[in-house]
Amino acid sequence: MSSGSGITEQIAAQIAEATGRPFSPRTDRAVGGGCINSALVLSDGATDWFVKLNRADRLDMFEAEADGLAAMAATGTIRVPRPLCTGTAGGQSFIVMEHIPLGGRGRAAAARAGEQLAAMHRAAPGAGTPFGWHRDNTIGSTPQPNASCDDWAAFWQRHRLGFQLDLAARNGYRGRLAERGALLLERVPRLLDHAPVPSLLHGDLWGGNMGTADDGSPVIFDPACYFGDREADLAMTELFGGFGADFYTAYEAAWPLAPGYRVRKALYNLYHILNHLNLFGTGYKGQAQGMIDQLLAETAG
Repeated sequence: MSSGSGITEQIAAQIAEATGRPFSPRTDRAVGGGCINSALVLSDGATDWFVKLNRADRLDMFEAEADGLAAMAATGTIRVPRPLCTGTAGGQSFIVMEHIPLGGRGRAAAARAGEQLAAMHRAAPGAGTPFGWHRDNTIGSTPQPNASCDDWAAFWQRHRLGFQLDLAARNGYRGRLAERGALLLERVPRLLDHAPVPSLLHGDLWGGNMGTADDGSPVIFDPACYFGDREADLAMTELFGGFGADFYTAYEAAWPLAPGYRVRKALYNLYHILNHLNLFGTGYKGQAQGMIDQLLAETAG
C-alpha cells in the first residue's frame, strides 16, 4: 500500500459497509483526477473502485456529484459510473464510484453517444418539474445555484449568466465587460424565447467528461446536473473542439434541435467561458467580451 494507506483503509471500510461485503484493497493506484481533485483506483483483485479526493470541506461537492450520477443512471440511457458512497477520511472528503476502464474508440461509439444523450434528455422528469435542481452543486469548483424556476429565461438570467457576471465583478472584472454583460443580461428573454422543456442535463459536458469504455459503450462522468434546456449540454460539447460529426448527426436524428440554436449556443457557452475567467484568470477575458459583443449584435434593434 502507498504512504496514504491510512486513508485508503478508512475508505475501504466504508466501501465494505456500503456493499455489505468485505473489501481489502491490495493496490491503490493514483490516476488523473482533473484540475480540481486527486484520484485513485482501489482494487482487491476482484473489484475495482474509482475514488476522488479533495479537502474535507468539499464533501457537499461530492454528495451533489453522487446525486447527479444517480439521477443520470436512473434514466437507463447513457452509461455513467454508478456512485457507491461519499464521506471523509484522513482529513479529506471522497466519493467512491464504479471504475469503468476507458479505451474504446470508433465512430460507432460517437453515434451511440449522440443517440443515448438524446434519450437521457428525453427521459421525462415528471409533470410540473421546474428548471433547476433539488440542491446546489458546482461547475468545476465554482458554486452553481440551482433554485427552482418555472421560467427558463429567468433561470438563466439569475442563476447562470447573472451569477457569473456578479462573480466576475467581485473578482475585479468590471469596466466594459461588466457594462456590456449587464446589457446582455437584460436581453436574455429575447434570446431564450423558444420554450424548452426541462431536460436532465449533465451540465459540464466537454470532451474531458465523456469517454468510451473498453466494451465500446459511451460513458459520461463528472456531472453538474440540473433540469434545463438540452441545448445547454449540446452547446458545451462544441466549446472545446466538439464530439465529431457522427455524434451530432445521431443526436439530431433522435431529437432535432429547434431553429435559432446557433445563437443560443453562444449564450450558453458564455456561461462556461465566464466560469473559466473566474477560475483561471484573464486569459479568458477577451473571449468572454467577444462573445458578449456577438450576442448583443444578434439582439440589436
